[in-house]
Amino acid sequence: MEINNFVVRRAVDADTVAVAEVWLRSFTAALPGVRRAHTDEQVRSWFREVVVPGQETWLVSAEGSVVGVMVLDDDLEQLYLDPAWQGRGIGGRLVHLAKQRRPAGFALWTFQVNELARRFYERHGFVAVERTDGHRNEEREPDIRYVWRSETQEP
Repeated sequence: MEINNFVVRRAVDADTVAVAEVWLRSFTAALPGVRRAHTDEQVRSWFREVVVPGQETWLVSAEGSVVGVMVLDDDLEQLYLDPAWQGRGIGGRLVHLAKQRRPAGFALWTFQVNELARRFYERHGFVAVERTDGHRNEEREPDIRYVWRSETQEP
């Protein structure tokens, strides 16, 4: 599907390198003070061997390059945009797609230090329901769990 010169489609095996590179650039730019639990090569291998073949992975391409990635499982597992492409509505389109794909609602985690992501999710109707000291994530970074529920769903 094409949206304002962006193409949104399911990722295939041939996309794994480009998808992983978006994740790496985005994580590095958004979270410079967060210790990464895995090397670049481990991240690439994870996308190649686990994420793209085994999870519902969507990408956004523009001008011939992958500029965004979203991974859905029961919840929103990953949402990363190339830093040069942020602020163009791509993230909002991916969240809209996630809401269509998971109409009953879903949750996600983000690091507490990621103020931009927190504001983004709150703007899109997510509600913070839990904060942790990071003991359950690999980075050992305090995080926050957000939940989105459809307005038509009973509480």
